[in-house]
Amino acid sequence: TRKKLRLTKEQSALLEESFKQHSTLNPKQKQALAERLNLRPRQVEVWFQNRRARTKLKQTEVDCEYLKKFCATLTDENRRLQKELEELKALKMGQASFYMHLPAATLTMCPACERIGAAPPPGVTPTSKATPLSFAMGPGPGSVTKPHFYSAFPNPTAC
Repeated sequence: TRKKLRLTKEQSALLEESFKQHSTLNPKQKQALAERLNLRPRQVEVWFQNRRARTKLKQTEVDCEYLKKFCATLTDENRRLQKELEELKALKMGQASFYMHLPAATLTMCPACERIGAAPPPGVTPTSKATPLSFAMGPGPGSVTKPHFYSAFPNPTAC
């Protein structure tokens, strides 16, 4: 069995500094660094391999923590959206059952138009193109008003 290489603080500092500049070394750089540190080129090579592996492992741990937090955020958002979807489905079902109990007529005439359709009020004369629900209103000749209908269903239109 080999004795584990123990680097001095100076050797470690110089290796770290070299690694910050270049995470991989070409053979010339490796040889020069080995001579400077009084180590064999293979020792420098192995140190760089190990340092790259540690760097990759640390980055993987950081990425994993980020992904865990992101996953938790997405899970919370998913739960919130599922709840909202269930509420909307329940609301839709509630509205559907409400409308099933309504009379068959789905269009309702606004009160002002009902008065117009019943009989022309005093001062209003039917036009030549008159239908039972269109009359000339006001001072201008040929001005025709049609009745306004609105639905009893969602978003009724006002006249």
